[in-house]
Amino acid sequence: MPVYPISKAVPSLAPAVELQRAEDRSHTKISWLDSKHSFAFGRHYDAGNTHFGLLLVNNDDTVRPGAGFETHPHEDMEIVTWVLRGALVHQDSEGHAGVIYPGLAQRMSAGRGILHSEKNDAWRLTGDAPHDAPVHFVQMWVVPDEARIDPGYEQLEIGDELLRGGLVPVASGMARHDGAAAIRIKQKDAALHAARLEPNASVTLPAAPFIHLFVALGAVELEGVGPLAAGDSARLTASDGRRVTASEPAEILVWEMHARLGFDA
Repeated sequence: MPVYPISKAVPSLAPAVELQRAEDRSHTKISWLDSKHSFAFGRHYDAGNTHFGLLLVNNDDTVRPGAGFETHPHEDMEIVTWVLRGALVHQDSEGHAGVIYPGLAQRMSAGRGILHSEKNDAWRLTGDAPHDAPVHFVQMWVVPDEARIDPGYEQLEIGDELLRGGLVPVASGMARHDGAAAIRIKQKDAALHAARLEPNASVTLPAAPFIHLFVALGAVELEGVGPLAAGDSARLTASDGRRVTASEPAEILVWEMHARLGFDA
């Protein structure tokens, strides 16, 4: 049974594009964390901006050296973390520990309950000297297909695939990505793609009922819409496969979703 009501009654959706500029995101800034939230998060509640499709969280986080999120709980959520610069240490109550860095896909299934921490202190695991560089990463949450599954963790290096260009499946639960996606999520109607684009390079977004395009680094031009800078996002409904072209070196994250939260009409 789904954790949230999930609707697949989407054939009659009207095409639409909603832009969110970087400066319009809610913002949490404390001594060790600078976090921008694409959706309502924590004390930044907004009833009109709780999710898009199946995506509930798209946090753009920078954490100073030696600091991070202390051990805290999650339940019934598929959590994908994508590092842009630096390195992030993950440790959880299921015994998983690892260092996440650019080009490494990482997924944690919270399931019936898990505790984990995320810190900018990779040197403690690697034995390297302490560093003074912040870590910059995007953390994304999507709802799973069913509640109370066993917690899980998966990570895989996909840097070589990104160097070849095009949209690369990073995390997916969709049947068509069996054997193709780097890591699997427990949501059969969603997939995360990433692309690293040199200036003038283009990719075509998937055709899907819901597409969330986030410009993580650099700047791009979205066909029929115009320029998007780092931190900007576009929420496309009934997307027919628009082109995204880099105007400078860029990195984009694209959620393809074939269902949404809510009850069928």
